[in-house]
Amino acid sequence: MDKICILGTGKQGTAAAYDLLLYAKPKKMILLDSNEISLKSCLSKIESVKSTKTEIILQKIDLNNKNELISNLKDYDIMLSAVPYPFNPMLTEVAIESNISMVDLGGHTQNVIKQLSYHNVAKEKNISIVPDCGMGPGMNITMALLAMEQFDKPEEILIWDGGLPQNPKPPWNYSLFFNIQGLTNEYDGSASFIRDGKIEEVKCFEDIEELEFDDVGVLEAAVTSGGLSTMPWTFEGKLKRLENKTLRYKGHWEQMKSFRELGLFSEEKINFKNSNFSPREFYHTLLEPKLGYDDRLDICLMRVDGTGIKNNVKCGIRYEVYEKYDDETQFMAMEKWTGWHASIVMQKIMDGTIKPGAYPIEKALKGSVFYEEIVKRNYNIKFKEINY
Repeated sequence: MDKICILGTGKQGTAAAYDLLLYAKPKKMILLDSNEISLKSCLSKIESVKSTKTEIILQKIDLNNKNELISNLKDYDIMLSAVPYPFNPMLTEVAIESNISMVDLGGHTQNVIKQLSYHNVAKEKNISIVPDCGMGPGMNITMALLAMEQFDKPEEILIWDGGLPQNPKPPWNYSLFFNIQGLTNEYDGSASFIRDGKIEEVKCFEDIEELEFDDVGVLEAAVTSGGLSTMPWTFEGKLKRLENKTLRYKGHWEQMKSFRELGLFSEEKINFKNSNFSPREFYHTLLEPKLGYDDRLDICLMRVDGTGIKNNVKCGIRYEVYEKYDDETQFMAMEKWTGWHASIVMQKIMDGTIKPGAYPIEKALKGSVFYEEIVKRNYNIKFKEINY
């Protein structure tokens, strides 16, 4: 495999393209987007690491035109969907019809379940489909797998992660690092955890707790939806406990709970002065400019605590990963953790580590394999044992 397609040349797609050029050195890469400015911006960011043997093609495309997508993809080996998650089920069909392997950034568990139903078809076509390859779901799951691999019998895995501005500004103390639709989707509904060995649904914003990190001080963690995607069903009955919470600066969760209680997350249309719109559309229109995309000085944090049995003794471990805006590459921490994780999964499809079929990320890639790759990329990782 040496012909790659990047569909969506925003922040995460650009980061993935950069990593692929640096480590995979493909023969050919096509960048597809509906926005010409985004295409040119992506190219300017990745040209510095392009091998002389790599041909890069820019192509403006209509994401809603299935035939146009198939026409552009049919000569390529693997694609990354770095576009909003509602497109991913359709793009999976496009990948199958184009006979091309596919990775995406996930973000919606029901979509992923539908994508995984193509497992047998993908095997027959000798292609691989792996959804949920962003930061969360994605890197959080592969780091959880790494923790599980340290035990003969893992029992409990607890994950905390989040992307934050380095210089938070009141009243929000938060900046958008991906589209606001994805953020609200993460804050709405409930999360699926494993408790006492069984799946349990926990409402978003529940169980708020404080945690202290060496690099940033005290943060608040709360339940948000979809971060574990299909992982709870994969490990139900195998783990006693599996949970994932999102990290924010103090006060953020109470603000968001207030917006939810006002009904601003609702997608049901209402009529106001002869105009039909949903409260969520109104909320996004007001809030998105306030959170903005212009603050690139970010930090990402992840803590994974694991307990289990090793050599007939109960023990515990902790992994912590910390990243901030990279002055050298000029990539945000969120871009690296999202786009580079997707790139690593793509490269493991390309080298045959991930076999043909449709797999959830927790079945596609071993934590130890991912760890080897992030060490190459100089991720800031801490490990310690916890005594019992």
